Amino acid sequence: MPVLEPNPRALRAGTKRRAAPDRVPDLQSRGTPKHLREELVALLGPDKVLSTVSDLVKYASDASPYRFVPQVVVVAEDVDDVSAVLSYAHGKGREVVFRAAGTSLNGQAQGEDILVDVRRHWAGVEVLDGGARARIRPGTTVVRANAALAPYGRVLGPDPASAIACTLGGVVANNASGMTAGTTRDSYRTLASLTFVLPSGTLVDTADPAADEELARAEPRLCAGLLAVKAEIEADEELTARIRAKHTLKNTNGYRLDAFLDGATPAEILRGLMVGSQGTFGFISEVVFDTVPLDRMVSTALLFLPSLPAAAAAVPGFTEAGARAVELMDGNTLRASVRVPGVPADWAELPRETTALLVEFRAPDEAALTAYEEAAARVVAGLELVAPVPSVADACNAFTRDAGTIAGYWKARRAFVTAVGGSRPSGTTLITEDFAVPPARLAEACAELLDLQARHGFDAAVAGHAAHGNLHFLLAFDAADPADVERYASFMDDFCKLTVERFDGSLKGEHATGRNIAPFLELEWGPKATELMWRTKEIIDPDGVLAPRVVLDRDPQAHLRGLKTIPTVEPIADPCIECGFCEPTCPSHDLTTSPRQRIVLRREMMRQADGAPVETSLLESYGYDAVDTCAGDATCALACPVGIDTGALMKGFRHARHSAREERIAALAARNFRAVETSARLAVAAAERIGDRFLESATGLARRAVRPDLVPEWLPEIPGAAARRLPRTHRPAAVAVYYPACVNRIFGDPAGHPGPSLPEAVVALSARAGRPVWIPEDVAGTCCATIWHSKGYARGNEVMANRIVAAAWGWTAGGTLPLVVDASSCTLGIAREVVPYLTDDNRELHAALTVVDSLVWAADELLPRLDVRHRVASAVVHPTCSMRHLGDEDRLTALAGACAEEVVVPLDAGCCAFAGDRGMLHPELTASATAREAAEVTARPFDAHLSANRMCEIGMERATGRPYRSALLELERATRP
Repeated sequence: MPVLEPNPRALRAGTKRRAAPDRVPDLQSRGTPKHLREELVALLGPDKVLSTVSDLVKYASDASPYRFVPQVVVVAEDVDDVSAVLSYAHGKGREVVFRAAGTSLNGQAQGEDILVDVRRHWAGVEVLDGGARARIRPGTTVVRANAALAPYGRVLGPDPASAIACTLGGVVANNASGMTAGTTRDSYRTLASLTFVLPSGTLVDTADPAADEELARAEPRLCAGLLAVKAEIEADEELTARIRAKHTLKNTNGYRLDAFLDGATPAEILRGLMVGSQGTFGFISEVVFDTVPLDRMVSTALLFLPSLPAAAAAVPGFTEAGARAVELMDGNTLRASVRVPGVPADWAELPRETTALLVEFRAPDEAALTAYEEAAARVVAGLELVAPVPSVADACNAFTRDAGTIAGYWKARRAFVTAVGGSRPSGTTLITEDFAVPPARLAEACAELLDLQARHGFDAAVAGHAAHGNLHFLLAFDAADPADVERYASFMDDFCKLTVERFDGSLKGEHATGRNIAPFLELEWGPKATELMWRTKEIIDPDGVLAPRVVLDRDPQAHLRGLKTIPTVEPIADPCIECGFCEPTCPSHDLTTSPRQRIVLRREMMRQADGAPVETSLLESYGYDAVDTCAGDATCALACPVGIDTGALMKGFRHARHSAREERIAALAARNFRAVETSARLAVAAAERIGDRFLESATGLARRAVRPDLVPEWLPEIPGAAARRLPRTHRPAAVAVYYPACVNRIFGDPAGHPGPSLPEAVVALSARAGRPVWIPEDVAGTCCATIWHSKGYARGNEVMANRIVAAAWGWTAGGTLPLVVDASSCTLGIAREVVPYLTDDNRELHAALTVVDSLVWAADELLPRLDVRHRVASAVVHPTCSMRHLGDEDRLTALAGACAEEVVVPLDAGCCAFAGDRGMLHPELTASATAREAAEVTARPFDAHLSANRMCEIGMERATGRPYRSALLELERATRP
């Protein structure tokens, strides 16, 4: 064991806790039972079997109010793995549940036996027929698929609010539709074909002309059973009419019995049945969608009305006018959405009754959009719009084509579940319900829903796809309180009866049956149709291997089993509803844990009694799995609709693990950073002479002896030392102060780059554009403080944060000149991240500063004044996570566009996780984080590989084997006389 290994108990909660009733029991502290683990390892190999208690807990939660701990997790890499697991389950009498993104709201992604991860190795999009179709693997997010289709002017029909995180396998398996899909653009209507593995292991490709022939040979009993059910349904005119009528509304409750009417052969029937089957009929390994036009011309309005019934009554007018989307948000939703960045703060003061409609028209051309806007204006003229707060009066209640405004409206709408969930009382569980009624009766249904909520003591938030009569509402209750659970149960009984008996509606419009509506399936469909669903399940999965109790459950109390308690954790993470929106952007997601899983694990610790075996086991693995391998880039906060920065939580945990001695040493390094900086530059220079092989060996030994998180690993991609002196500049003529970041004062040029250095290039470019800059003589010994901030060294962070702000204030003449910083992470550090650690006096000085990223300086101030003389044919760019926070990614592409004929932003571009030196402390983190982007970059040659942060450039060079460098170096070359 390394001599400075941190004590896991440093992360134990300081409060005394009693064991919660739904805690993971002590017997599971060792993880997967030995015989199960050994058998699956022998079958699949050790890398595909996750078996520690930490593994099991982090997969036990999804976006639903349920929690079931699996016995083992299998990370399947291909169809052969899936077939092997299914064969094993049949032979051993076990159960299997497939899980991709875990964004399901009704517990479909949870199992109590074998859980199979089908996200990690299952991403990929192939655009077909000029964008008319797309072949997509099931672990691909909707956003990623649409990004591949966008250049063709096409998009997928389904557009769920969780598109940033949900994957196409889950979208099809739940028939999730979203804002505009309705019943005509959902998966059932736009899926051209799919490939799937039946519970028996048989692989079916419905696009194969021989599919039925091969299916009949492999599964004669199944084929005969499906055709028998088809004949029975078609012979019953009343049942046929009922099935057709039920699917005129959005309806994902139960199985798609209309598949028996729409399909003529067993393969065609299965194509329809797999849609909305929720993982109970097989594993969908590939789908081919017929895409729909993107219609880039858009006009949108956010209209405020005095009440929910009034808003609902306005919906038909917009639908008849041709609106693509009419979304409803009630007062509770609007007020809660102030947690979403960009939403006006005064929405918190909106009256409870106020309701908004988000109405959008899309068209292929100007004439069509203008006609829509004229029709919409006639509808608006007949409405009594309200403006209860200033921001509504100033910016809403009118149609706009401004892309930024429209994006803000949709951001607020898509954040419905997470924003409202994030504002729920601490310790309560969130229930998301989803139902549909005939659109003409929407206003009546809204009134009845409000009355029902009041009778049961709930003040739910309501939103939904009003154009399709599809509403969602959220309830918060304490799952640890039996009386509150009973209140919820009573509400559900009355709600389901109201929806079915009063409105003949759908108990699930788009979220699929799941565990919380399974007991009410027969209430909606009646005994005859329900029994046909049970027969269909028995025909396809006679041994009941796949996802039992997810769709069909005869227990009338099944929806009350496994309800998830939400223990209170650290305030920064407490609002998390475990939606999973953060996961696709997280650099460590495929290596160790995601932000959601870090919080899930923390909550399980809080369920355990002090010193319980499960708590001890979780703490032992949490250090590496959660704390050490967090890049701390805060992109999770950008993806999270309520801005939870799990990276900040991990930095806090790093601080908690530091000894007093470590904190003193870090603070000493900050106070004497000039000497540290000089020593680091000399060490890098010496390393050039010593050679990579020796340094790799020496640092490897030191890491094993001391601690990997303290000693960086030497990487061959690390460049040589920077010049000892910075370029000479003159203050009197300067229009800006140029601050070369410490990383650019220590590390020199990329390998093979003949010069100039980055500081020389910035000075030369600025002079060339007639905007000269000045480098202060005393920049040495200063830093943006990110070194200490990212590692959780509180005192060192305070020392350097205050030093750089005081120095910058002096350099810029009290903020008179802008401060240009040549590394995006350092710009972010000085502009924002230092603020909480400043003294009151220095906070005032900081407010006077204008901190400008070098990308912004070059794109906005220099490029318009420069002549581009030498362009390359192609450039690929790597936008850093700091650029995302600063909002200046477009400047990187603008600079690249000036230097190259073709600019490519990889569709899989994300955080490289090099994170200062974290990529040297844990190289496996950068390797995992960059795998998909690197594959995209290395698939073709580029003339230039550009970014704007030296350490990120090192990380990308290591990932791709390609020489990345600053876009400003390329701009200097392109504009050189």
